[in-house]
Amino acid sequence: MAERLQKAMASAGVASRRSCEELIRQGRVQVNGVTVTELGTQVDLSTDRVTVDGRPIPRQASAVYLMVNKPRGFLSTARDERGRPTVMDLVPPGDRVYPVGRLDLDSEGLILLTNDGELANLLAHPRYEHEKEYRALVRGVPCEALLQKLRQGIDLEDGLATADRVLLEQAGPQASWLRLVLHQGRKRQVRRMCEAIGHPVQRLIRVRVGPLELGDLPSGHYRSLTRPEIDQLMRMKEKP
Repeated sequence: MAERLQKAMASAGVASRRSCEELIRQGRVQVNGVTVTELGTQVDLSTDRVTVDGRPIPRQASAVYLMVNKPRGFLSTARDERGRPTVMDLVPPGDRVYPVGRLDLDSEGLILLTNDGELANLLAHPRYEHEKEYRALVRGVPCEALLQKLRQGIDLEDGLATADRVLLEQAGPQASWLRLVLHQGRKRQVRRMCEAIGHPVQRLIRVRVGPLELGDLPSGHYRSLTRPEIDQLMRMKEKP
């Protein structure tokens, strides 16, 4: 059955749909030996031969869904030109998976690895506005007025940044734990918001993405998603 080239590539486990679109724009994708740069190109993987940089993509890939608890010091990318450790170093080689979304180098917590390009696009693209939940250790003890400011919105250089929910989870003499729920996905958003109210982040852990919860998965470890978790993700894909 014919489908858009970037969707077929993502479903075959090449990369996320947005990354596949970039590969097409760069002229690195060929269909039946002809370089294609149009994103609307229709292909049928049962009959068409699609290659990326001259290497054929698989006809069909079994879906793989892995949850990783990323430690500090690991990049949330598939590879790094400078040889720094990435989340791919935390899972066994073999499955052609890639990370969904980003956590910065100093942040920790939940990263999903999958070869399901359609789901990766659904979870990572800002327009779908899936909730992400964080625990943030911040310097000092922010008062309720400042927490309310986070809920109402902070003017950052790239626009108004808001937290849907903010809770002072634990206050200490030198630092406090906050729990924040966001649906926006701006770069380093939690860190910049907390810096703006005078309580910079000392540690940041993502504990939930959409319906997926990190739970008690140890730092640096991974696990396959459970059947109920996969079912929840499949229901997300079925919604318009």
